[in-house]
Amino acid sequence: MFKQVLKIGLGLSLVASSLLAAPEKTKLKIGFIALTDCAPLVIAKEKGFFAAEGLDVDVAKEGGGWPGIQQKVISGEYDYSHALAGMPIAATLGINGDANLQALMSLDLNGNAITFGNKIIGEMEKYGLKQDERPVSADSLKKYIDEKHKIEGNSYQPLNFGMVHPVSTHNYELRYWMAASGIKPDEDSTIKPFPPPTMPQNLIAGNIDGYCVGEPWNTRIVEKGQGGALVTNYDIWNNNPEKVLQARADFVEKNPETTKAVMRAVLKAQMWLDESWEHREEAITFLAQDSYVKAPVDVLRKSMSGTFLYTKGVDSKNPMFNVFANDYAAYPFYSHGMWFITQMYRWGQLTTPVDMKATIEKVYRPDLFEVVAKEVGYSLPESPWKKDGVDEYNKFLDGKVWDPNKAVEYIYDTFAVTAPVVSKEELLKVNKWTVTTKQPSYVCPYGPAGCADPKYVTKK
Repeated sequence: MFKQVLKIGLGLSLVASSLLAAPEKTKLKIGFIALTDCAPLVIAKEKGFFAAEGLDVDVAKEGGGWPGIQQKVISGEYDYSHALAGMPIAATLGINGDANLQALMSLDLNGNAITFGNKIIGEMEKYGLKQDERPVSADSLKKYIDEKHKIEGNSYQPLNFGMVHPVSTHNYELRYWMAASGIKPDEDSTIKPFPPPTMPQNLIAGNIDGYCVGEPWNTRIVEKGQGGALVTNYDIWNNNPEKVLQARADFVEKNPETTKAVMRAVLKAQMWLDESWEHREEAITFLAQDSYVKAPVDVLRKSMSGTFLYTKGVDSKNPMFNVFANDYAAYPFYSHGMWFITQMYRWGQLTTPVDMKATIEKVYRPDLFEVVAKEVGYSLPESPWKKDGVDEYNKFLDGKVWDPNKAVEYIYDTFAVTAPVVSKEELLKVNKWTVTTKQPSYVCPYGPAGCADPKYVTKK
């Protein structure tokens, strides 16, 4: 049923595409990092969705990590790219490059995990860690750190953790998880960026005690018996935003039809990915290729097929580890983007007060996405503003609520562990706006893949 519905829908959208304005530029280069959540770009290429839009796209694997991606988007070597959700925001604010970049659409929800090596897991087990609990808190890590402080005193050696980029979801998730148990990330540990594919080798070499990264680089360590995945980012924040499709704002303005054509192709790929688990299996065979993720099919399957490998030999059911289209996963919510700005303040990355609403409306493009979504039949939420932490499938592990209308208070009054360098009073002066939030219901219109339960799948 689902295959037939999607085939008809996509067929109609392909016919409609032929009636749309021609793209200004047809030969394009889109950069990506070797992670399973590059799947929408890979599928748009391999299943012909780009070609159907009249586009000749080079989907190029970036070897220089996220800084390489950012540099090449800003310089124009990449027309569009796979990007961390915080990257276009930070670049526009001048703390990660200096260019007005835009998040055209979300590429997925969830997809990361925090993985520690066997040595530190052994220490945490002495203080009560039970790896089979879900979700695992950082309480045992806090107790281990406190004991280290007592023993080492002024000679305390911080624990070393890896993440992929200073403005990545991974950095904020790792900090969020630790801080929820009272750990001060910048005092009790050091947190350094590494390119995602290098995380396993750095852990094995002893350069880091653990890391937060996307797949398949958690499974690689677990499969090798060198560590365990403690929590996924779904455990930390159910259905959190992860990657976006980004481009320079001036490129989008100069090439609006090209941009819409790229977005249509990627959105069709996202719908295809969630249409069935059989499609996920086919996607895995593409991702395994050397030109893409270059990982064994069995390793990729651990997360892409509705399971996740927390510990070796135990496949845990986790259908929402990767969500590409269901639950409005492709929609670029303003409120999702603004959450990243709050984290930049919470951890002292932003040093001047900015209007958070004006900033995110300059970077995120739900207006453009809505045009494209209607052209391909993708469902839209009622509003680009919503709360998180209030519904069954958007909870935080500590029970906190993210309300964009209380963005400043969220930074300063919600958490026991926070380290802003801008005062609450300064930030309140430039954030006197309000927005109307509307809560979307949990929906799976595209198929069972990435869906919490088959009962949510809309049968047409």
